[in-house]
Amino acid sequence: MAARALDDDDLITGINVTPLVDITLVLLVVMMITASYVASKTIPMELPKGATGEATPVVLAVSIASGGELYLDAVPTDEAGLRRGIIAARATNHEPQAIIAADGRTPHARVVHVIDVLRQEQVTKFAINVEPEGERR
Repeated sequence: MAARALDDDDLITGINVTPLVDITLVLLVVMMITASYVASKTIPMELPKGATGEATPVVLAVSIASGGELYLDAVPTDEAGLRRGIIAARATNHEPQAIIAADGRTPHARVVHVIDVLRQEQVTKFAINVEPEGERR
């Protein structure tokens, strides 16, 4: 039998979502690949100046060793040095961000104290760095 032609009065009862799913998956893959390039380390270089360039957010790398030693951007420091570093970062960017990397054997109280210091210095955007489960060495 021949298929019946749709009249203008007939309702559309089904929508094929396969192309939508395909496009969504392609965009997801592109975003994941792009995000890995953005998050990668860069080499130091002298960049050209641009009148319409925007400042990138300052990210403070705070590390806490297993013995409680404190590091700011891989430089050993103490609590006062951490506060000075935050103040210096806030001078160039009004909303500095921080990434806290604490050794798994670091006492919980020490990590909470560092978070408290960050919040006292108005660093409200921070993350705790972890190693994904599948990437154990």
